[in-house]
Amino acid sequence: MTDPTTGGHAEQNKSLVSYLYAKVYNGKHMSALNDLFAADYVEHNPDLENGRVALHGFLNKTFGLFPEIGFTLTRLVAEGDMVVAHALMRRTPGDRGMAVAEFFRISGDKIVEHWDITMPVPEETQNGNPMV
Repeated sequence: MTDPTTGGHAEQNKSLVSYLYAKVYNGKHMSALNDLFAADYVEHNPDLENGRVALHGFLNKTFGLFPEIGFTLTRLVAEGDMVVAHALMRRTPGDRGMAVAEFFRISGDKIVEHWDITMPVPEETQNGNPMV
């Protein structure tokens, strides 16, 4: 068996996070949370509680408020048991959106820890480069 701390599971871990974006974030298939997150996963976003049940409630509320919300996943980087996702989140199809960076720690084929950083995409940037 490959040691997950050495990077042997990096591609598998990236696939798990890609599936999260496709199935839950964009597909709104909440039942997939059971397959993806440990029941007692640790949440580092200060506005959210720990655990899969709390995440389920948060996402249900978010999808209710923003039924057209969508995520464009632009890159995934994995090392050992960590995966970083860089994405564009749009609450409605016409908004500029938010640049999102999410960090996931994976153990036993489940997400066991999560951090995120978001930043609104401005109309213009000083450097002319896209954020996502």
